[in-house]
Parts: sequence; C-alpha cells; structure tokens
Amino acid sequence: MRTEQWELFKKVAKSHRAERVPLALIMDSPWMPGYLGINHLDYYFDPEVWFESNLRILKEFSEVIIFPSWWVEYGMAIEPSALGCRIHFAPGQPPSQLPGLFHLEDVDQLSPVDPHADGLMCAALHRYRMQKKRIFEAGYTLPVVTARGPLCSASFMRGLTTFMIDLLDNPDGVHKLLAFITDATIRWLQAQAEVIGGTVEGMFILDDIPGFLSRQHYLEFAHPYLKKIFDAFPPSWVKVYHNDANIEPFLEDLAGVGFDVLNWTHKVELKEVRRRINGKLCLMGNIPPVDIATRGTPEDAKRAVLDLLRDEDRNGIVLSLGGGVSPGMPGANIQAMAEAVGEINSK
Repeated sequence: MRTEQWELFKKVAKSHRAERVPLALIMDSPWMPGYLGINHLDYYFDPEVWFESNLRILKEFSEVIIFPSWWVEYGMAIEPSALGCRIHFAPGQPPSQLPGLFHLEDVDQLSPVDPHADGLMCAALHRYRMQKKRIFEAGYTLPVVTARGPLCSASFMRGLTTFMIDLLDNPDGVHKLLAFITDATIRWLQAQAEVIGGTVEGMFILDDIPGFLSRQHYLEFAHPYLKKIFDAFPPSWVKVYHNDANIEPFLEDLAGVGFDVLNWTHKVELKEVRRRINGKLCLMGNIPPVDIATRGTPEDAKRAVLDLLRDEDRNGIVLSLGGGVSPGMPGANIQAMAEAVGEINSK
C-alpha cells in the first residue's frame, strides 16, 4: 500500500473516524498467482517474479488498500516450517503442511524458535531485507508485520482433530504447547519489525481455530495467548485480528484481547457485531468472499457494498470481505467494489 493509504487505515482503526471509508482487501498467494497466471513455485522462490507480481496488483487495483502490503508469505507454511512440520510444495497451489509433533509431551524437548535461522522464517526475512529498498523507491510502504496465531500453529503441529482432542484429554500439555508457540510468534513478529525497520506501525494476526471453541475453551486456551501477543507490541501500533470462523460464542470478549481491528466472517451480520462490541473495535468486512465476491457478477459485488453501507454509520468501518480474497475472484469484482466505495465516499 501507499503511505497515504496506510494513514487512512490507521486513522479509522484508531479513531473510528475518517473523511471516507477505506477499502482494504487481504490478498495473498492462494489468489494472486492464479489471477496473474503464474506458477506458485515461481511466485514463492523467484524474487523478481514475486516483486513484479505484487507491483502489478498494486498498480491494477490502485484504489484498494492491499493488506498487509507486500506480504512475504508461503501460504500458511512459514510458522509450521519453523515449528517442525513437513512442508509440501506443488506447482499450482499453496504448500500443505503435515503434523510434526506426534507426542504432546515432547514440547519440553523443543528448542526455542530462531526466526533468523529456522525454516521459511529465515527465507521471508531475507526477502524483506533484499527487497525493502526497492519497495520504498517504488512509492510503497511496509507498515505491518504478520503471523499466524498460536492455535492455528498448534493445529498444524498436532493436526486439527488431534489438537481438538488434546484440549479435552491433556489441557496442561496444550498450555505448554501454546506458551511455546506464543513466545515463538512474538519473536517472529519482532524479527520482521527489526528487518523491515521504522516503517512498521502495525501487526496482523490470523487465527481461525478459536472459532471452533466454546466460550469456556476460548477463554482458557485462546484469549490469554492472543492477548500476550498483542500486548507485546506498542499500544500505538495498529493491531488487526482475522478470524472468519464462528466468533459468536465469545464476540464480546474480543474487545479485551488488545487489537484495534476485527476482520470476521460475513455469516455474522455487521449490525449484530456492532451491537455486541458496542463501538470498542473497528470492523473490517463484511462482503461474502465466495458467494458474492468470487461467484457473483461485478453488479452483485457493487450492489452488496452499496447495500451494506447505505444505511450504516460509516465510522469505524474498513470495507472488506468477510475473510481474504478467495481463489478465482475476478478482477472485475474487485474494481466493482472499489467503484461502489467511491460512490459512497462522494456523497
């Protein structure tokens, strides 16, 4: 994103007020290589392909805040690769992960993660280090560091079904695992901020797995670890949390985690979320990412934006999808969303 786009996003996130509604879309490798017609392996491992791909998207959708901006990611593989999971790459899709922690009690044997040396964290930091000057010279900024959340990473290490069983069968072991991952996540975010430098003023945590939990389990296993991560960074930072699973059981509790912006599922209506958080968070959503944004026409996408914003108080809203940009979403639908937001902002 450009600096002025970040300033607008930051203003809405912190003050809930701005002269216009921002449009911000989470764009990453599940969508980008397919849209551009390039091989995923080239996107991940050829720095020139990666740079030119991101530059093309930023220019083509110049009215959209591409969030989190020049994201160095390998699908969901960065954190699992440093935590001992086997990563499988394929030409036409993001990589997959296989569990690597077969016995929960082995957490005690794990050495601390070093982001500067371990797995794909090292590769991502090198990409930022080598490309940041070029990004800045092209007129863009790098304001946000990013990580998968602790339950997401735990589910990769153990496998989702096994991890869900762990919550009931061995809660003490789960707490040890989550504490280990939380510390690794904080170091990973700190390493990104160190390598990128002074432009960093925000963080983005993605963790859908709390949406599989009851409120009781959320409060025990998710809330304290997410809060520790957000609290580890300056309060002036813009802090964004993505969870497009079922947040309804603990929706009121999210305002106490320590983030500013919630990107949530379109299945919980904007009015309902606003009522239950009582103005305590900026909301980033809430267009259906598949049924409307991907499978619908440009007219459908534009109408959905206009319908969402027409009768709403526009303060405290970053217009987005109820999740990220899905594979196959047409560029025409993104342009249609931008046109609709432009019409709203002109009134």
